[in-house]
Amino acid sequence: MENVVVIVGAGPSGLATSACLSAHSIPHVILEKEDVYASLWKKRTYDRLKLHLAKEFCALPFKPHSSDSPTYIPKDMFVEYLDEYVSTFNIQPKYRRSVESASFDEVDGKWKIHARNLESGEVEVYVAEFLVVASGENSAQNIPEIPGMETFKGEMIHSNQFKSGLVYENKDVLVVGCGNSGMEIAYDLCTYGAQTCILIRNPVHVLNKEMVRIGMTMAKYVPIFLVDFVVVTLAKIKFGDLSKYGLRRPKLGPFFLKATAGRAPVIDVGTIGKIKSKEIKVIPNEISSIKWQKVLFENGAEKDFDAIVFATGYRSIANDWLKDYQHVLNENGLPKNEIPNHWKGTNNLYCCGLSRRGLFGVSMDAKAIAEDINKVVTAKMGEKSKLL
Repeated sequence: MENVVVIVGAGPSGLATSACLSAHSIPHVILEKEDVYASLWKKRTYDRLKLHLAKEFCALPFKPHSSDSPTYIPKDMFVEYLDEYVSTFNIQPKYRRSVESASFDEVDGKWKIHARNLESGEVEVYVAEFLVVASGENSAQNIPEIPGMETFKGEMIHSNQFKSGLVYENKDVLVVGCGNSGMEIAYDLCTYGAQTCILIRNPVHVLNKEMVRIGMTMAKYVPIFLVDFVVVTLAKIKFGDLSKYGLRRPKLGPFFLKATAGRAPVIDVGTIGKIKSKEIKVIPNEISSIKWQKVLFENGAEKDFDAIVFATGYRSIANDWLKDYQHVLNENGLPKNEIPNHWKGTNNLYCCGLSRRGLFGVSMDAKAIAEDINKVVTAKMGEKSKLL
């Protein structure tokens, strides 16, 4: 099957790219492994989740959030927004297509994509002039290997399997990871009566949603170092010195770290208050091993837990199937080029939503990719018309 553009992935990145290509009347197909678009949002998010950024930074191209929607949109409302988006732009992914390989044919100058139809078991071959990697940063769970973890007798899950703290009442639960998911899950567990511990080793910036909104607005007009100065000052006023509770602030500013290393600040939803009141216990030591229900830490301490939640993030798996990934990605499956040119590779290969800038970055990437493809297609059509 020959197509102008093949998009791999029907998450927000794939949907946004599809809408932008349609705006230029460019034919394309989306290949999606799951049986539904935005599967992470529809199947693998916890009940309490709200968008951490204000709605003006979380809209996909051509469809701003309604004026009467809340500033920070709940998960279910965002899923409804995606449903409307798919309907509005008549986006029709091919579901249950697991891409097994994609490589560039130097002779034909086109991409050949092999995708297994998970319903029939057959391998389908797609040929395209342009290939867009939109499979997301959150393709696969990232769970560290810990000696003895296979002996753990309690429940051990990744954060994308966590739904609610309700089922953990009166249980001892360890949350591993202090990103936004880890901190919010710890809060949810504590709220529902779990005896909650969270492992925090690395320095982390803690802000609230309003500080982030102020920072993102300022970043449009002033240098990042000024943005960081303002938001860090606000954080110090709001939260005080958190080092005595086991949370250390990085030396570099939150917006600088986000822009250069993709490290997002923690946006507090109430977790800090629970830590200060000692309802949530911070463990500053790495896990050395696990034995049965006992978790042993590097400092020699040990504690029994009924459950462990690994909020240790995700990893991109694009390099597993993209054989010529070096045209646009590095060895970690993330863009090899620096922002703002990260989305464009060579040989008509693009990536959308891999820059660790959330939905705001997805929208920017999708627009840039569609405009670039349109320029190439328009130029080729012009050359052909000259020959006629």
